[in-house]
Amino acid sequence: MTTRPPLVLTVAGSDSGGGAGIQADLKAMLAIGVHGMSVLTAVTAQNSRGVHGVWELPEEAVRAQYRAVVDDIGVHAVKTGMLATAPLVETVAELLADTDAPVVVDPVGVSKHGDPLLAASALESVRKRLLPTATVATPNLDEVTQLTGVRVERETDMRTAAEAVLAYGPRWVLVKGGHLPTGAEAVDLLTDGTEEHWLRAPRHDNRHTHGTGCTLASAVAAGLARGLAVPEAVREAKAYVTGAIAAGFALGEGIGPVDHGWALRR
Repeated sequence: MTTRPPLVLTVAGSDSGGGAGIQADLKAMLAIGVHGMSVLTAVTAQNSRGVHGVWELPEEAVRAQYRAVVDDIGVHAVKTGMLATAPLVETVAELLADTDAPVVVDPVGVSKHGDPLLAASALESVRKRLLPTATVATPNLDEVTQLTGVRVERETDMRTAAEAVLAYGPRWVLVKGGHLPTGAEAVDLLTDGTEEHWLRAPRHDNRHTHGTGCTLASAVAAGLARGLAVPEAVREAKAYVTGAIAAGFALGEGIGPVDHGWALRR
């Protein structure tokens, strides 16, 4: 008999182009060596040029998928992505509060192309219901501003941004600074309000970065499912995503995806 791998559940939307969302999550989980499972929250018509349509699933469909997986198979970590509406955010938050496993919340607000993926009416539910369930929250700079009003214009602002997100209740926050003009390095800040870990990696000159946020959050969840402490899980995830960005490839006429399988082909 083979040993069963750790179990990670993604609760997110589908990307028909395969670069982000559920598809990216499952690819990253496979590459890292965990068993990925999924709860679909929405279907998107999406390609390299943008999001062309979004259809949310009913709350009962999300709840039924979640309970079917967790009650029978079990789970060692959960990752959330696109939740789209306030009712879906609140449904998922209720399910997470009843699950004894670490949770990585990627508070997805907009797509790589600037298309909205979270209703404005859902922001308060993310703040008050979803973020308090998070072991780690992983907002990018636009999502920090959307959630807290804090604008990050320089590296030193990231500490203020992290404090503002932590005020909503996650145990740790990873503020992703990839959009900062910081020269040759991409800088992220991981903190629980006491410890600080500044994570630096080479900035690759590659426009094909679709799915970066989904992939990073999934990699963190995979590390937590394997029993790693939060700082170690985040460091390993950052290294994995840095390699995936370096290997990102053209797909269609717009922004291509990161390469989730880059480490398997070395």
